[in-house]
Amino acid sequence: MAKRDLSYVCQSCGAVYARWQGKCDACGGWNTVAEETNVAATVPAAQRARSKGRPVQLETLHGEAKPAPRMISGIGELDRVAGGGFVPGSIVLLGGDPGIGKSTLLVQASAALANAGHRVIYVSGEEAVDQVRMRASRLGLAQAQVALAAETNTENILATFAAGKAVQFVVIDSIQTLWSDSVESAPGTVTQVRTSAQLLVRYAKQSGAAVILVGHVTKDGQIAGPRVVEHMVDAVFSFEGDGANQFRILRAQKNRFGPTDEIGVFEMTGAGLSQVPNPSELFLSHRDAGAPGTAVFAGMEGTRPLLMEIQALVAPSSLGTPRRAVVGWDSARLAMVLAVLDARCGVRLGGHDVYLNVAGGLRISEPAADIAVAAALVSSLTGAPLPSDAVFFGEVSLTGAVRQVSQAAARLKEAAKLGFNKVVMPALGDGTSNGLEVDTVTSLAGLVAGIAARAPRRAAMPKPEMSEQEG
Repeated sequence: MAKRDLSYVCQSCGAVYARWQGKCDACGGWNTVAEETNVAATVPAAQRARSKGRPVQLETLHGEAKPAPRMISGIGELDRVAGGGFVPGSIVLLGGDPGIGKSTLLVQASAALANAGHRVIYVSGEEAVDQVRMRASRLGLAQAQVALAAETNTENILATFAAGKAVQFVVIDSIQTLWSDSVESAPGTVTQVRTSAQLLVRYAKQSGAAVILVGHVTKDGQIAGPRVVEHMVDAVFSFEGDGANQFRILRAQKNRFGPTDEIGVFEMTGAGLSQVPNPSELFLSHRDAGAPGTAVFAGMEGTRPLLMEIQALVAPSSLGTPRRAVVGWDSARLAMVLAVLDARCGVRLGGHDVYLNVAGGLRISEPAADIAVAAALVSSLTGAPLPSDAVFFGEVSLTGAVRQVSQAAARLKEAAKLGFNKVVMPALGDGTSNGLEVDTVTSLAGLVAGIAARAPRRAAMPKPEMSEQEG
């Protein structure tokens, strides 16, 4: 006989409570604790079979480390994020907003691996087999030897894998739809997601198949379900983008077999997702070079340099509290740059609405964008357009000083390749400028003074406070 036991589990973090409560003490989420039924064996612990275990062989740190073999899909942007291809026996969690293109990307990857001679199984828990076939036909991939199944029971899925020939690549779309007979909970609950993921992880390690799990996301963009699943898998990929924009960014948040800061850039077309080998040129193809409030930022995403346009709009506000709207950048970082402009440079923006946007649907987080953001803000405030052939990068400290950033040589090389002639940056350490004219700035006040000097209405711009060295 089995004893039915009730527990209350947070659907966000997996914390377990003896009774229901409105707020989870572990993650702070409200109304996330739900009732779940557990099955616990009533056999006393003294009567359970005990195993003494066996000793395992211990190894030393020194020795020859063999590189992990890779399954190359042929989709260069996907292989780049995966670290050069998928590792046999690894398990990857892929998250993204609904309709962003996760299933499209995985159908293309499955077809590419199947055409390369690997046995691929695509299991859909949300769509029927005919729906997956229609997508593959629309993408021109109907002839690929990909085995399809529409199943949500984890034990049935694992039995299917074991019945045929060895499987090299598996897609589970999605992990929130699976359920296991070993636990009594609804599909999508923390217990079912954790149990199903654990069974699939065990299968991947024992069989050597690469398993891709599709995960739902919450309203704030985080992968839904317990965070323990992210610790169980070998890699966590995030598929980002705006539904109104054709660009898609595949970003690695965790990767045990490769770098965690690489990105892959795709473009959504009528024939599916196409690779973007030179994203910098694509992101800058439609920019208005002569408009005030735009600056080109030379950023880094992993080992790939990217040039992107920072757009700013500063307008007088009629509200008691001016608006601060940010798309693609950290709002706290914008607040810091505005405070430094006010306190160190005399640029008063307390009575203005500020809108900031990273063109192309990109999201950047590195502090090297501080200089580009500040230049775009001052340019919009004064009406002075920035040089169309200049790029900006540098970190701003709270003292108003401009600090150096890493990988400056790669940023300069990318700017020179795309035809830019000038760079505004902190002092160049290695002395290699790749033929660009370097405008060195040591403080934010000096940059503001240079932009204000070109303003058509200088009266609207207060004179920045400069140090004795800059004066």
